[in-house]
This record gives sequence, structure tokens and C-alpha cells, in this order.
Amino acid sequence: MKNKKILVTGGAGYIGSHVVRQLGEAGESVITLDNLCTGFEAAITAGNLVIGDTGDAALLDSLFAEHEIDTVMHFAAHTIVPESVADPLKYYRNNTANSRTLLAACQKHGVQHFVFSSTAAVYGIPPDGKAAETTPTEPINPYGTSKLMTEWMLRDLEFAGGPKYVTLRYFNVAGSEPSGTIGQSTPHATLLVKVACEVAVGRRRQLSIFGTDYSTPDGTALRDYIHVEDLATAHLDALAYLRGGGEPVTLNCGYGHGHSVREVVHAVEQACGESLNQVEAPRRAGDPPVLVAVTEEIRRVIGWTPKFDDLETIVTTSLAWERKIAAEDPSAYWPT
Repeated sequence: MKNKKILVTGGAGYIGSHVVRQLGEAGESVITLDNLCTGFEAAITAGNLVIGDTGDAALLDSLFAEHEIDTVMHFAAHTIVPESVADPLKYYRNNTANSRTLLAACQKHGVQHFVFSSTAAVYGIPPDGKAAETTPTEPINPYGTSKLMTEWMLRDLEFAGGPKYVTLRYFNVAGSEPSGTIGQSTPHATLLVKVACEVAVGRRRQLSIFGTDYSTPDGTALRDYIHVEDLATAHLDALAYLRGGGEPVTLNCGYGHGHSVREVVHAVEQACGESLNQVEAPRRAGDPPVLVAVTEEIRRVIGWTPKFDDLETIVTTSLAWERKIAAEDPSAYWPT
């Protein structure tokens, strides 16, 4: 029996577009809903794009009424931690209130499966820097809290008869599709690998290292970096799990080991062959010193097997995309 359609919210964004591409390659029928505030129409390589907002209940009703949608993959969100600290209500409106509107539409129209893009920020600062799915959720910024509130809504709705779900808690996502068809073009990006590669190609003047006095081997923050292609594959694995009758589950998405800020910067310097202009700056509000995933569950439950667990691969694919943008390659896309 042919599968019904998949609605991907935020599918024109960085991570969503990689998932849409993999869904298309797998023969799935995809509809992307994106308001293009940070996404790009050119990033959509499969299915149809509807320009609109997840908080628009009337639009959602029309989409569900027009199409046979039995699965939603929900990426649409604001994701910048310092911005969430400065403007928390923006995050609670977009990440939490709009998600509530989406979930209401899913309940109304009988959606069966829901894959949610969550974040390791729900853990806050684990005492030993490692987070398992059983680690207490104690977010220290509104971004993490806004995502955790959606996790709770999804859990409670499923208990009341709503869709079965997989919640994926992302650690630090980086890299771009290896053949160069799509990449990370997020405007005003704050993710370290992206920013360092922008400096490497001359699109930024300098790189700021926020905090050099952490209790880590080199004094800089340590993170678990996961390649976007492996993360995208986790979503397809989650979908297969749900279609196979899997019960609701929350899973970490990371590699289980970390790299410091200085290690990442050095890897970019090695890849581009020159030193980066960098400055040391104070710690940012809402940043934990160490955050690394415990990842046994995602491998056991949905059979996820990463293929790009290598810092050099992450960096080189990011740098290749930035070079396309810097050269104004017409096959790339970037903020104007």
C-alpha cells in the first residue's frame, strides 16, 4: 500500500531541507510548509512548497483537508540561544504556541505519526557534561524551555489518543550535503562550524571565541558535533520505526563524544590552509561548558547507524558550501 503524504514544517531550512532531500530520494511524497524567514525556496529538492506559518490554523486545516497527510515532521522554530535570552516571548510564540496550533490540527485531522525536532538545550547543564535521555531536563534558556514545552504537549496529546511520536534531541548540528546540492545558509548564523567557515572564505571579518575559562582541557566549551546528513537519516529511521508500530520515544542525536571550540577552529584552519582571525570574548548567557550525548538508545531503538562521524568530514563539507557561496555559484543560495 502506498504511503500517504508527509508534511515537513520548516523544510526549507538547514536541517529540514536535508531531510526533505532524503525523503524525496526514498520515494516519499512530501509537502513543505515554511514561511521562508530563515529558509530558502531553492533548498527544496523534493515535493511541493507551501509558503506559510505553522501558527496559521486556517492554512493548516486547508492543507490537511486537501492532502492525505498521515505524518508530520516538525522543524519550524527559532533556534538562537542568545536571542532567546534577549527576546523570550518570541521563542514561546513561535516554538511553543505555534506548535500547539500544529498539534491541534494533527489531532483534528487524524495524523498518525509525528517526528519532532527538539534540542539538547532541554538538559541545561548536566553535572558531568553528559546527557542521556533519562538525564533531568533543566533548561537554562528560553530556547530549551520552549522546545521542552512542546515535548510535553506531544507526550500528553499522544496519551489522549493523538499521534505516535519520536522526539529527537539534537546536539550540535554541522556540515552540509557532501555532493554540494544543498547546505547551511542560515542568515546571521551562530553555529561555530558555519561561522568559522564564513571567516575562512572572507564572508566574516573575525571569529569570536565565547569563553576561554571553562573547566575543559583547553578552557573552551566542548560540544558533540553531528553531521547534518546523519541527523537527517535519523528522521527517516524514526519514520520507519513509527510505521512499524513503534511506541512513543525520545532519543538523543549525537555521536557520544565532543570537540572543543579550539579543536573545531583548528580543524577549519587545517582545511582552508590558513589561520583564522579570532578574538576571545566573555562567555555567552545560556551556554553550558560541556554538553555531550549518550547515544546508545537511538542506535538500539531505531537502528540508526551514522556514516559521517568525523570532524574533518564535517568541516570540509561545510567549507565547500561556503566556498560556493563566496564564489556566487548560481547553484548555491544565501541571504541577500
